[in-house]
Amino acid sequence: MNTYEQKQELESVIIEHIPLIKRIVSRINLKQTEYEREDLLHIGVLGLIEAYKRYDAKKGVPFEHFAKWRIKGSIIDELRKNGRLSRGKMDRINEYYRVQNELQQKLQREPAAEEICRAMSVTREELYEIQDNIHYLSQYSLEDVLFAGQEGEYKLMDIIEDKETPAPDERVLEKEMKEILAQAVEKLTEREQLVLNLYYEEELTLREIAEVLGVTLSRVSQIHGQILGKLRRLMENA
Repeated sequence: MNTYEQKQELESVIIEHIPLIKRIVSRINLKQTEYEREDLLHIGVLGLIEAYKRYDAKKGVPFEHFAKWRIKGSIIDELRKNGRLSRGKMDRINEYYRVQNELQQKLQREPAAEEICRAMSVTREELYEIQDNIHYLSQYSLEDVLFAGQEGEYKLMDIIEDKETPAPDERVLEKEMKEILAQAVEKLTEREQLVLNLYYEEELTLREIAEVLGVTLSRVSQIHGQILGKLRRLMENA
C-alpha cells in the first residue's frame, strides 16, 4: 500500500470511529477541568491514529477493541496531566471515607446522608460535591478510589463484565482482593448494582443513566460517587 492509499485508509478509519470517540468523551466529567469537549475529541482522534499505526492484526485482537482502549488511554493521560484534584478536596474525600466507616461501625447500618453531614460538619450540598469529586476521580483512577493504600491494581470491570469468562492465573493477593470486591458488589442494593452495570458494562453516559433513573445529571454523578465510597468501606471491613 502506497502513502496515498494509507492516508485514504486512515481518513476512512477516523470517519468510521468518530461516533466511538464522541461516546467516550461524553462519559467524561469536564466540570473540574479546563478542557472543552472539542479538545478531548481531538485528543481522542490522536489516540485513534496511534492505534491505527500500532495495530497488529496477527495478535487476534479486533481493531475496534484495541482502538477503544488507545482512545481512552490518550484522553486519560491528558486528564492526569492537568486534572488532578486539589489536596484540600482529596483530604475531604479521605475524611468522607473515614467518617462513613466510623458511623457504620457505630450504628451497625449504612449511615444516612444527614448523619454523615453532621459528623463532617458539612451541608448536604457540600456532601454532594465530595461525592461528585469521587466520581470525577474514578474517571481516570478507579483503583485510587477503591484500593488506595492497598497493593495491586484491579478494575471494577473485572468483576462486572463477562462473568462466564474464566480469569487468567493471578497472584494469590490479586485473587483475594478481587473476591473481596465481588463480595462488596453483591452487598450493594439492586439500584446501586444497576448504576454500576449501566456505567461500566453497558457504558451508558451519565445523561442516559439519569433518564433511566429519573433523576438529574448532576445527581447521577453524586450517586456514583456515593456508591464507590460505600464499596470502599465494604472492602475495608471485609
